[in-house]
Amino acid sequence: MTSYKLDIMGLSETRWENDEIKIQNEKFLIFSGVGEDIEHRSGEGILMNKAARRSVMEWSPISEILARFKTKIRNLTIIQCYAPTETTNKDMKEKFHPQLHETITAVQKKDVIIVMGDMNAKIGSNNEGLEHVMGRHVIGNMNENGELFSDLCASCDLIIGGTVFPDKTCHKLSWVSPNNITENQIDHIAISKRLRSIRYEKQKGS
Repeated sequence: MTSYKLDIMGLSETRWENDEIKIQNEKFLIFSGVGEDIEHRSGEGILMNKAARRSVMEWSPISEILARFKTKIRNLTIIQCYAPTETTNKDMKEKFHPQLHETITAVQKKDVIIVMGDMNAKIGSNNEGLEHVMGRHVIGNMNENGELFSDLCASCDLIIGGTVFPDKTCHKLSWVSPNNITENQIDHIAISKRLRSIRYEKQKGS
């Protein structure tokens, strides 16, 4: 986070119990923990510096973790997620995306929304019929989670940001198998489509 000079960073698989705020080295971490009866492979967090922490309006540890930030342009809601893998049992997979949809649609209408995290979704480069949701700058082929994620973005007016602009393959990869053979792009950031229409006007004193 420090090396890339990030103000805010999302974390997946925090694996901690409970829900709380941790403070260390002038960084603030809010996270949604896992229950004692749940395997500690999930849990989400949002790590931020002091400047971002001062902008936090509210946060809530739901099945994901949600935080609202006040900015000079309009309020920003960030939802950090960890989606079930392709091999997760069917009941868990069927619950995740409807719950996430409910969380997104409950956000205040004027907020800019960012949904990010380990979506375990391969969305593929074939965007026929999904041009309003994604571009073609993607690696791999779409899997079931990719279909569910792209449908979610379409229903919530989100664009999958990492697909819109060309980039080197090494910068798109977010998972590599231990034997360095299989490479996937399964982590994503989706952003409100209306973000494209925001006009950044210079304000006196800004």
